[in-house]
Amino acid sequence: MLRPVKEKWHRLLPVLFLVLFALSRWPGLLPPSFSAAYALVFCAGVYLPRRLSWWVPLVIMLATDVGLNLYYQHTLPDYNVWNGPDLANLAFNYVAYIVVNLLGRRFKPQSSFVALLGGGLLGAILFFLITNIASWFFNPFHSPEYTKTLAGLIRALTIGISGWPTTLEFFRNTLLSGGLFTGLFAAAMKLTAPAESPQEKEAGNKAAEPEADSEETPEEAKA
Repeated sequence: MLRPVKEKWHRLLPVLFLVLFALSRWPGLLPPSFSAAYALVFCAGVYLPRRLSWWVPLVIMLATDVGLNLYYQHTLPDYNVWNGPDLANLAFNYVAYIVVNLLGRRFKPQSSFVALLGGGLLGAILFFLITNIASWFFNPFHSPEYTKTLAGLIRALTIGISGWPTTLEFFRNTLLSGGLFTGLFAAAMKLTAPAESPQEKEAGNKAAEPEADSEETPEEAKA
């Protein structure tokens, strides 16, 4: 009785996670850079089939990004969110998503919780580095502090633009949210994963026996 229930929840969890992520992008709901996005694309690479792991998170990202741009265009009419530098900067968000998704594919659902949590944190760090370097390079806010020098790059990765929270605060939120949401999703998937039945274990052991019997001894190989 418990096994079918766990299987049902195990299948539903990715869908629920995607819905919660879309809702979490509501403006002002979460602190800046505190997002489930990093965990979403990482866990999609771990748990979803290859094709789904690509287009499902990216379509959700694109739909919510367009919605956010329309919202900001309405609330901030003096700022053109559709200008070239801003769109180029946004495009590098998707480059970062793809990198994090590829990282997720290096793991398996059977990987340990600690390994998955570490992968989620690494994905958040990669996202932070890629997107902030892109922000420094394209400079969509036309900040004179983002000079195309090493000093300007270091500023972009640490202090950021005057009048805004420091980039290190954004990094803290990125790291915390990446670890939190990856940990929650990985823990939920492991807790709802149906246990292997005795019959399945026995079938697996029988399938492994012929492989062991077929191995040659060093003496046989020399014959």
